[in-house]
Amino acid sequence: MSNFDPVRIGIVSVSDRAFSGVYEDKGLPALKDWLTRALHNPIEFVERLIPDEQARISATLIELVDAGCALVLTTGGTGPALRDVTPEATLAVAHKEMPGFGEQMRQISLKFVPTAILSRQVAVIRAQSLILNLPGQPKAIQETLEGLRNDAGEAVVPGIFAAVPYCIDLIGGPYLETRADICKAFRPKSAIRPQAS
Repeated sequence: MSNFDPVRIGIVSVSDRAFSGVYEDKGLPALKDWLTRALHNPIEFVERLIPDEQARISATLIELVDAGCALVLTTGGTGPALRDVTPEATLAVAHKEMPGFGEQMRQISLKFVPTAILSRQVAVIRAQSLILNLPGQPKAIQETLEGLRNDAGEAVVPGIFAAVPYCIDLIGGPYLETRADICKAFRPKSAIRPQAS
């Protein structure tokens, strides 16, 4: 029996070509793999693979929040191309915008490519759920969630996921416990739950 709160997480890959079967979706497996490694909590994933259609994306996000997903992660559709509408669809369902997440994702990606300034990822809160837009590539998904480490394995640029558990605490969601070797969550001392023995 686990002492960790169970959590339901929505994962959404937004891609016309993967949706139509032109190529295999890599976003959903990358999200599942990273979250499974990063969290102690038992996770129930609710997966969706959908095309780049704004109304469809918004409806999917609402559906996942209504289904009790404390966290919803999207991948894809955040660039400047005409079909990239994930940020617009996400903002359309927002009760609160959380701009720091997008700012930090771009900071991480700028360490690798100058075109990171073209990314438009946003994060929002809807009801008691945190919705995060992530990049489309598996390597970039890991880097933005986990942050960057030096050759000694020390974190040099914090990933965005370090702030996710406390954010979910503040909106009334389950208590997420991360594995420190993957991503050490930050909470003020007063918000840390004592470890059950």
